[in-house]
Order: sequence, then C-alpha cells, then structure tokens
Amino acid sequence: MTDNNEVLFVGIDLGTSRSAISASNGQRCAVDSYVGWPVDMVARKILRRSVLVGKEALDNRSMLDLRRPLERGLLKEGSERDADAVRQLLSHLLGLVGVGEEGRSGVKVRAVVGVPAEALRVSKQQLRNVMKGLVDGLLIVSEPFAVAYAVDALLHALIVDIGAGTTDLCVMNGRYPTEGDQRTLLNAGDWVDEQLSKLIQAHHAEATISPFMVREWKERAAFVGKAKGPVIVSAPVKGKPTQLDITEEMRTACEGLVPPLAETMIDLIAKVDPEYQEKVRNNVILAGGSTGIAGIDRALQEALKEIGGGRVQIVKDPVFVGSDGSLAIATDADDVDWEKLSG
Repeated sequence: MTDNNEVLFVGIDLGTSRSAISASNGQRCAVDSYVGWPVDMVARKILRRSVLVGKEALDNRSMLDLRRPLERGLLKEGSERDADAVRQLLSHLLGLVGVGEEGRSGVKVRAVVGVPAEALRVSKQQLRNVMKGLVDGLLIVSEPFAVAYAVDALLHALIVDIGAGTTDLCVMNGRYPTEGDQRTLLNAGDWVDEQLSKLIQAHHAEATISPFMVREWKERAAFVGKAKGPVIVSAPVKGKPTQLDITEEMRTACEGLVPPLAETMIDLIAKVDPEYQEKVRNNVILAGGSTGIAGIDRALQEALKEIGGGRVQIVKDPVFVGSDGSLAIATDADDVDWEKLSG
C-alpha cells in the first residue's frame, strides 16, 4: 500500500440526508442517504431487487422497509438493520466509483470519512466496524475540517457546515482543530423541516402533509429575509388537491436557524486570539446542503455586525466540497496516519 499507483483514495461525506464520494480516479457521485428492502413477496416480484439505495429507494418507498440510517450524521444505535443499511449505502457509493465489494480486483482502497465535529467515540467505533471489509485503510475526520481542506481555508477561517442532521462549526488556526475549536448544533435542515411541518399543520389544520412533501417544499423554496414571491404548494385537504400559501411559515422556520448559528459563531470567534479575530470574522465559509436557503449568508453576515462586522461566503459546490476535502486529506496523509481495516 506504499505505492500510490496501487491504491485508490476516496473521500466520503456521509450525510444524514445525502452522501457523496470523490475518488482519486476522477469519479464523483452523490446519493440520497436512504436504503430499503422489499416488504413482502409482492414487492420483491415487482422490484426484482433485494435492496434499493438512494433515489430509487425513495421513489419506491411504499413497497420497502425504508431506512434513513444516519441520525445527526452518525449511525443510529441499537439496530442491526440500520447498521446493515449504512454498509449497503457505503458499498453502493464505493461501487459507483468502481470499487464495490465485488469489483475491487485487488485494488487497495483508503478512505477518509467526514463525521460531525463532536461525534462520540462510540459512534466512530461503529463506523469503523461497518467499514471493515469495504476498505483497507480508514481515517475519520470532522466534516468542517474536510470542508476547510477542500477550499484551502486552513488558517484564520470559520467553517459553518449546515447539513440535514447537524450544523458543524470549526475555527481553523493553521493546525488540526481541537475540541475547543469546534461545535455541533442540532439546528439544521431536519430541524427546519420539523418547524415548517408544525407551522403548516397549525395554520392549515385540515391539510394532509408528509415529511417528504415538507422537505421537497423547503428544498425548492427556502428563504430568510424578503421573499422573492409567494410560496404556493399543493396538498390534499379532505382528499382534494388544494393550493396553500406557506410563505410566512417558510420564512419563520428558516429564520429560526439564524439566532443559534449566529450565537455559536460569535462565541467561537471570541475564543480566537484577539489579534486574529478580525481575520476570522472576514473569512466565514458556509457549506452543506442547507446553504440552499436563500439569504442565509446575508443573515449571518448581518449578525456579525454585533462584533464589528465580517464577511460570509458560500462554497461553490456544496454537494461535493466535503467529499473533495476528504479526498485531498487522503492523498496528503502519510502511511502512519491510516487505520488498517482489512478483513
């Protein structure tokens, strides 16, 4: 494994809602983090598949034991089926870049996997167990550190990775971040979905909605601040498709993210050495799928005026920035850095 020509490096961003992989052979792929098994013989006959992953699983969910096995970016505890689902998801991702369990052909695979900044040690061990047999070497890093590596923001920068399950924040001081440099919040995309669902149900009590409908509406029309136009959606009311105006519900749910994120950003910046705080304030980088909320960067930048102002920018490629950063870490890592997981 010392000859890079015999090793495929991969970076994996294992997300609650969407997972991505970047490989040193140039392949990049992203899938929804869902896995499902046919519920009965009828479903098996129709699907002709033993397991479905990603969008295919979502599209056929009525026939499946559907699992979203990552909770807050980590493997759910206490369920063998969820552990199997994570393994199926990882195997599927590796297969998409040509090194699935049946297609490795002797190629050694080294993987760097990003996890939330404050991941518990037990959760990291669960991930190590799931990865055994899929890869030969493993490194587990924090997701915001992987983002920082991808965009070369390793000094005097604050990374805010707003995902589905967690928002992870990390101050970069030109070294590997310590626990004190990082925070994990549960205020993230799933939290917005929950708030939006409650608000819609409160204001449109007779409408029938599902979590999948709410998530699709948020991904299509989420915003903070001034709306570009009304957010109109269709939902059954007593079985009849009905147009609902959820503009204010969308605004309220999305703007609920801003105070806890801003408070944590300011707290982390305040802990930076005084002479470097201005540099960090002016180098705040947003990543993660929830950066699709229109105006979230402007709202957080406005919040920094409390401590003298700053500059907030969104990464160019939120889907792959985490996996690209993990891949860059993989190619730069020394032999001694890798955990060997063969067998």
